[in-house]
Amino acid sequence: MSIERRLLQQFSACEICQSTENLSVVGVEPLKNKDTEDHVLVCGNCKDQIENKKELDAFSLRGLQESIWSEKEATKVLSYRLLFRLGNMEVDWAKEAFESAYLEEDTLSWAEATGELSTSSVVHKDSNGAVLLSGDNVVLIKDLVVKGGGFTAKRGTAVRKITLVHDNPDQIEGKVEGQHIVILTQFVKKTS
Repeated sequence: MSIERRLLQQFSACEICQSTENLSVVGVEPLKNKDTEDHVLVCGNCKDQIENKKELDAFSLRGLQESIWSEKEATKVLSYRLLFRLGNMEVDWAKEAFESAYLEEDTLSWAEATGELSTSSVVHKDSNGAVLLSGDNVVLIKDLVVKGGGFTAKRGTAVRKITLVHDNPDQIEGKVEGQHIVILTQFVKKTS
């Protein structure tokens, strides 16, 4: 049985706002088990806000005040991240909910694992706008001449376990053909 079917059996509404419209599943990165424990059932509106396809709407996300206290760890992690983002937008109720939230040490580590809770403005994104994290795998979307390397890294080449250039959001590092190189994020796509 699919993750979506199992979550639909457990929940009949969005785990964030309780809407019953357009429900789908969102994985809470980084995935541990790739099972229902790492996924949340959300409505289309919440999904678009979670995936940064739509600007955060504080009114529609008021359910975060309840979902932050969910028994389900993935729901808490997602709620915590959204409250943090809203708090940075100077939404008072979200700041209060974020500051009063309590997460166990493991859950807090999971919430902080993506770097979304960092106050640093350096965020690495691939060519599609997906957030890149240290240890992610990417694929080159263009042939790249490697200066000083004497070869061309071909489109479709997988680069595993990248590292981030912490002071430059446009650069990552990885190994291609056994050589450690710097790659511009605009020429990569994140893979699972």
